[in-house]
Amino acid sequence: MNTHTLALQLMAAQGCLGAFDTLYHHELTEALPGRATARLELSIHALRSMIYAALFIGLSAWQFHGMWALVLLLVFTVEIVLTLWDFVVEDRTRLLPATERVTHTILAMNGGAFITLLALNTPAWYAQGSALVWQWHGPLSVFLALCGVGVGVSSLRDGFAALALGRRAALQASAATPGFGAAGRSFLVTGATGFIGQKLVRALLRDGQRVTVLTRQARQAAWMFDGRVDCISSMDQLPVSRQVDVIINLAGARVLGWRWTAARRAALRKSRVELTANVVSWIARAQYKPALLLSASAIGYYGNQARGDDSVLTESAPPQPIFMSDLCREWETAAQAAGTHGVPVALMRIGVVLGLQGALPMMLMPIKMGLGGPLAGGAQWQSWIHVDDVINAMAHLCRSGADGVYNFTAPESLTQADFSRVAAGVLGRPYGFPTPGLPMRLLLGEQADLLLEGSRVAPNKLLGSGFAFTHPGLEGALRSLAR
Repeated sequence: MNTHTLALQLMAAQGCLGAFDTLYHHELTEALPGRATARLELSIHALRSMIYAALFIGLSAWQFHGMWALVLLLVFTVEIVLTLWDFVVEDRTRLLPATERVTHTILAMNGGAFITLLALNTPAWYAQGSALVWQWHGPLSVFLALCGVGVGVSSLRDGFAALALGRRAALQASAATPGFGAAGRSFLVTGATGFIGQKLVRALLRDGQRVTVLTRQARQAAWMFDGRVDCISSMDQLPVSRQVDVIINLAGARVLGWRWTAARRAALRKSRVELTANVVSWIARAQYKPALLLSASAIGYYGNQARGDDSVLTESAPPQPIFMSDLCREWETAAQAAGTHGVPVALMRIGVVLGLQGALPMMLMPIKMGLGGPLAGGAQWQSWIHVDDVINAMAHLCRSGADGVYNFTAPESLTQADFSRVAAGVLGRPYGFPTPGLPMRLLLGEQADLLLEGSRVAPNKLLGSGFAFTHPGLEGALRSLAR
């Protein structure tokens, strides 16, 4: 067996697996370039990818003889150290989905295999005169060189993203922090490690509030917030004698993903309804009742608006007999039970949240590729809100102590076609590529309604309460995120 050729073939497999991991996990589902806690991870990725780019291109058609063999061993050693460091940083800053953990395990095993095979050749290479010796492997050499170019581009992408996160962190540190009321109040936050939850907790800490987070990953949350929050993994760990002034309930498993099978619907209900019921159960036993329960819901409560129906839905609009609407209604009912214990309850029916994480990176991906256009005709309404306005609106309700239902959507709602047209203009991409809805319907089933249907929702109660949106229009909201 030619171990050198086998090593190159394993490297080719590494290139394919790495491309999948980068595009599907790092860019699409995890959106690392927009995750504030991923700056160090992205920096490691940038350096390691640059090493891989050199390895792919260098080993595609050359043998490393003499002193170059020692250089190759040194590069392997640095790559192994960076990989181990990356594992530690990932475990400290985020909860990896199962598919990413499996992919990383396969990448590590495959990488160890081809590094070992190449290392076996280095004694023979070292015994020869120092030189880079040309050795062409036909299509395999071409593929490895292309992998090297792709990994190099990925390195630049991650490096610039890490720099951008550093600049954004500096801007946020100097930006005005929304006030959540008198400093030093005690907040309990569920869903704190999610996209919105992370921004909320950091805003609370900047405002001088004391924060306890309920999370299944208590150690990870402690690392994520630099040990500045108390972490509990169940409400039973929170003493009933503890005074909690405000509870902000954001917990809930991601809705968009695998098909809504019976098991997945049960998991979605458990992560929302059951968890909220546990919070209310603690409130019932608490010696000091909170001043406010601020609980998340979604505009999915209103169901789907018929195509061509341009009527505006306010907080008084009724639900529909579909799963998403039922889920939101049950979620809200569980939260409203806190009212029987004398605690005001404010329900936040949140639209599509625009930020560097969440749904927006997936929504913008086809537009960035020049494939933006109407989806399934594009007539469905999209009600959205900038993530900064979500945090500011929460602070506004915490200060005012209001209760009832509030639509967390921007004043401007657009059809999907108009949304894509504005996004394409902001990104400098073409618009007009139509996408049929049937393939998505076949792939996702009822869940496709989240993308193919919509509703035109207005934030009447928020506006009526005196709240002023920082990003009332889509173009300005997208430009602020592009910066």
